[in-house]
Amino acid sequence: MIKKALSFYTKYFAVWVILFGVVAFLFPEPFVALKDYNKHFFALTMFGIGAVLQLKDFKRIAQKPIIVLIGSCAQFSIMPFGAFILSKVFALPPEIAVGLILTGSAPGAMASNVMTYIAKADTAYSVSLTTVSTLLCPLLTPGLTFLLASSQLDIPFKDMVLDVIYMVILPLFIGFSIRHFFKEKLEKILPIFPAISVTFIIFICSLVIALNKNYLPKVTGLILAAVVILNLYGMLAGFAVGSAFRLNTSRRRTLTIEIGMQNAGLGTALALEHFGEKAAMPAAVFVFICIITASIMAEYWQKTQKIAAE
Repeated sequence: MIKKALSFYTKYFAVWVILFGVVAFLFPEPFVALKDYNKHFFALTMFGIGAVLQLKDFKRIAQKPIIVLIGSCAQFSIMPFGAFILSKVFALPPEIAVGLILTGSAPGAMASNVMTYIAKADTAYSVSLTTVSTLLCPLLTPGLTFLLASSQLDIPFKDMVLDVIYMVILPLFIGFSIRHFFKEKLEKILPIFPAISVTFIIFICSLVIALNKNYLPKVTGLILAAVVILNLYGMLAGFAVGSAFRLNTSRRRTLTIEIGMQNAGLGTALALEHFGEKAAMPAAVFVFICIITASIMAEYWQKTQKIAAE
């Protein structure tokens, strides 16, 4: 019963983001009071993710390095440069432009693995891509943000690198190590860890809404349009890359989901830490937009695959 409840809670991630976002807008004070713990909360999300990784996830990377390289290069080129172009097309204010570029420069989201599984695509490929992009992000996320957004605002490259190491790499490997060495003891409570990650991402998104309560009505439409276009562009470009390299249908679908979904929770945490509340808004909006679009695609592909099998 508990396992099913946790699975339900994790699967409907986007619903809780929206519901708690409404609560944060109406009652911002409890969320704002916890602002100083933002980095630590995100570190806990990565700990939860690390706890569900296994050694075989890393072995997959070594077995098929070319397709992982293709996906990783696509991840860190399509989305960052797409965000940069959209920030110019929409003439976004500097803080919002930096937030959008930071979102595009984030690694793949672990939620993409769940969506890939639902879509009956190549889950192993998805896990490999997410793992590699997460390991590369301490340099590439701040580096791409600096490259593409330094004309908008001062980008604290060194501080961002240190923060990503603290929030991503260390907790990820602590979680992974605990899972590796205490596998049998943790097996029964394993569903708790994804739920931990979901909980703190929900809080981070709610915090952004609470901090921007007065500013949100003025720019929500502009941000929403830019974020939706970035997400849909990433999904279409991901499928196009898979087609260009003649990957099979399963892997094309994986790239569609993987590139369209970003670890916008990390983008949100970094934006709050280094650029302020307004810069965090594109990343917070992106979290539930990418979950919704990926869910729709995953359900569609799952149903069409069933029909084809019949």
